[in-house]
Amino acid sequence: MFWAGPVYAESAEPLPPMPEKQFSAAETKAIADYRAAFGEYKRAREAHERKGDAYWERIEDKRAARRAKRAKGGVLELSDYVLDQPPAYSGPSEPKRPAFLPLPPAPKVKKKPPLRDLPVVADFLTQARLKFKFVPDKPKAEIDYKRAYARAAVAAGITKDQAVRIYGFEAGGNGEYDVQAGLEAKKKGSKPISTALGYNQLLVANSLGLLAEHGAAIGANLDKRAEGASPARRKALKVKGAALLRMVKYARSIPYRWAVHERVARTPKGWAVHALILDTDIGPLLQTQKLVNSLEYARRGGHTRPMSAAELELMNLTGDGNGFDMLTMPVAMRDKVPTSNFFQRGGYQRNPVASRNNTVASLIAAMDRRMDHNAGLDGAKQLAAAFQEVIASADPPPAAPPAPAEGARGNALTR
Repeated sequence: MFWAGPVYAESAEPLPPMPEKQFSAAETKAIADYRAAFGEYKRAREAHERKGDAYWERIEDKRAARRAKRAKGGVLELSDYVLDQPPAYSGPSEPKRPAFLPLPPAPKVKKKPPLRDLPVVADFLTQARLKFKFVPDKPKAEIDYKRAYARAAVAAGITKDQAVRIYGFEAGGNGEYDVQAGLEAKKKGSKPISTALGYNQLLVANSLGLLAEHGAAIGANLDKRAEGASPARRKALKVKGAALLRMVKYARSIPYRWAVHERVARTPKGWAVHALILDTDIGPLLQTQKLVNSLEYARRGGHTRPMSAAELELMNLTGDGNGFDMLTMPVAMRDKVPTSNFFQRGGYQRNPVASRNNTVASLIAAMDRRMDHNAGLDGAKQLAAAFQEVIASADPPPAAPPAPAEGARGNALTR
């Protein structure tokens, strides 16, 4: 049976020859026109993809060169960045298939293994129980997690303004403790766009790295909490500490490289570790430590002045190295340097904030606008109130894990 070729994304072979019969003269002409238009579209799309490949190769080359230059103490200039925007497709649209034309037979495609699908909270919980016998203590009410987050943040030196505005940007101003990227609105049919989870949206790879570097300190924090707790609470913390220790041993058994953590993030054990974000005792400590790592990274780079929420979010959003690059960029350069310089190709294409606000200056301005708006939403107000409670409390907050020492490997990772 004749077909004129599948859609572009599935077609890499020449279209099959058109049979001499089966169709009327008018239909035969319509098919020929469609074939010609589809061929033009296919060639245009392929040319666009080649341009995109070349562009993102330049992005990677420039990024590597900047790292080397900065390591030698050099001062970055405009010439150290790609200054043109990613190529936009300007060719013809995919032609409409003639209604009378039979669809091609469905190609035989091997079923993708389930681990290639993005997991959701239910997967994190299931794998944590199966792989490490860990069941997180979920908050009885959202305010309980917010209070725990505020205590950890205040103890670590994260300001209310930084935490609340980052929460507003990352979790939408109303996100709950288990909010996942892409599922903020909780609409039917919504799908996750990444494994980013929580108030400042940690990826599975972030959880693995943080646990490997700071798991012992988090375990010590649980021990300290158990000292004055009730017998039942002490027992629960002991069980939790044992599960945490198993996870720490696993995280430390993995080579400490971002690429490796990204690969492990696609496995059940990686998902299991990520469930720690959902625990009221541990999740706030991990998320706070991510922000502390960014502050320490900036300080070691010579950035000693207080950091605004938007500046800290640059590092949380793009990784410490990329965020620090933008943070320390002279203001006069910010409206000339595309944001594509600080993202991987896939991450950039999935991130509408970065792609729509496509220079460093416009990205920072957009972040501030979004933070201004979302800080006024109920969830952000509730988090701000939790900070006020902690700050006003006479009881000292639980100690957060210590910030990494200079040269700690945890700060070498970027998204």
